[in-house]
Amino acid sequence: MTFSYLGDWIERQRAGLRDEVPGAEARLAAAQELQQQLRAILTGEPPLDLFVRWKPLHLQSLGWAPDLDDGVRLNIRPFLRAELRRGLKGAGILRAKPNLHWKKDRGKEPRTLRAKRRGDPPEEIRPKADFPWFWNCPGNGRTAERTDFRGGPAFDGNRWNDLHYTLEAKRAARARAERDSRATATDADDDAGTTGDHEGREAS
Repeated sequence: MTFSYLGDWIERQRAGLRDEVPGAEARLAAAQELQQQLRAILTGEPPLDLFVRWKPLHLQSLGWAPDLDDGVRLNIRPFLRAELRRGLKGAGILRAKPNLHWKKDRGKEPRTLRAKRRGDPPEEIRPKADFPWFWNCPGNGRTAERTDFRGGPAFDGNRWNDLHYTLEAKRAARARAERDSRATATDADDDAGTTGDHEGREAS
């Protein structure tokens, strides 16, 4: 839509402007404004980004790449946060404002899972690096406080939904996750090699 359908409409209005068609100038300006907002949504910088609280930071979408399983409420947020000069307040680029919100949801997220074996420590499932919004997030604070929030001192598990993360923060999280994954794989290979050497010496 951003570049095909809307692009064709813009070209028709430009032609109409050249031919002095009444209203072409206003329609061209409105279409160009809409296209600008749609481009910003595709790019995905705050406040037109996607945020899904149950996904770790390194799996948050880069740009508008919605997961249908996340639901309409989360995937439509950028379209409602966009602004048109002559648009309906609160409706973004839509013609009507749907009855949606991104306030805190009920319940609390658990920090750990019960250990599978007796004596083992609980499994950490909401570490601060991956889920900083569950760590003392100022969910009702200013937009700046809810953008690229890195986590507070304590875990509270509050289910805030109206957070924003820049592309830079998301890419940094992906790079960190890749480094951690490579380090884990290297440690596993080292452990396997050590076990093999030990078994070989015992056999000899």
